[in-house]
Amino acid sequence: QVQLVESGGGLVQAGGSLRLSCAASGVTSGRYTMAWYRQAPGKQREFVARSSSSDSTNYADSVKGRFSISRDNNKNTVYLQMNSLKPEDTAVYYCRAYHLKFDKWGQGTQVTVSS
Repeated sequence: QVQLVESGGGLVQAGGSLRLSCAASGVTSGRYTMAWYRQAPGKQREFVARSSSSDSTNYADSVKGRFSISRDNNKNTVYLQMNSLKPEDTAVYYCRAYHLKFDKWGQGTQVTVSS
């Protein structure tokens, strides 16, 4: 059974940093695009960053230069390093693994940035 489990969320002051992790089980993550999305209260889920199976990366404009996605395929884990956090980064962050017809989401981890 495929599972994605996020961790690393929490409460941080503006300007601080957090690193989120997403551990994949039941799947070889190296074959998939791994991505992070987020959903703030009352808003739609939005794309944050992705890392393809060929290691190319893309970022939402709102996080470019502050967030960095990386992956360790040996550990089946993808990371999201978040620096210079802002209150508007407050959201539930979700991990996603997808390729062709396969599409799996994690349960999410809360990130709260206080001003």
